[in-house]
Amino acid sequence: MQQAVGQCGMSRILLIDDDAELGPPLARYFQRFELELATAARPSEGLALLRSGRFEAVILDVMLPEMDGFALCRTIRAESDIPIIMLTARGELTDRVVGLELGADDYLPKPFEPRELVARVQTILRRQRTSGGTRRLQFDGLELDLDTHMVLRQGEPMALTGAEFALLALLARESGKVVSRDDILNHLRGHEADIYTRAVDILVSRLRKKLDPLDCIRTVRNAGYALAIGRA
Repeated sequence: MQQAVGQCGMSRILLIDDDAELGPPLARYFQRFELELATAARPSEGLALLRSGRFEAVILDVMLPEMDGFALCRTIRAESDIPIIMLTARGELTDRVVGLELGADDYLPKPFEPRELVARVQTILRRQRTSGGTRRLQFDGLELDLDTHMVLRQGEPMALTGAEFALLALLARESGKVVSRDDILNHLRGHEADIYTRAVDILVSRLRKKLDPLDCIRTVRNAGYALAIGRA
């Protein structure tokens, strides 16, 4: 296991990948963008680091020893809402769908350009830190605090991933309006990327399950989604 030297003010990112040649040069590249990259070659090492250290995002390879990246994603998501980016060796649609269904926030096919990975990480960090507003949004049975990212469903706190909260906050700010899949995806990614509308559908499905029994996300065929719930 190798770990970048910590520096004050740098965001800490964890890479779990058994490719020994990937971590060191990637860590040096990340430093150019004020990102500290720690690396672990095995899932057990990565989980130990996550449980003992403060990280703002984690990058997982799908092909890993001990357990594959999907099982690792499921394990991490059961313990934390930390943003997860998955690296898929083939970039196949099935891998992307499975990863997103398990709670990953984004994916990137291998081989990738380091700048693209940095851009994905920066987008996730920016999404975590910016609320898009300074008020609380209150609806019948649902309340969002855009500063603290706290969500209350019928008075009970909800645990949402960064992508799930960003989606819910976008729909809440546009309450009553239809938001297209492309607009949602561009908002979540923060930059132009290959449009993968299935990712939005998966996020909506995950969010609906967590919001249950509230039935507040309406699908508008061939148009997008809307938050269909009254203001409190």
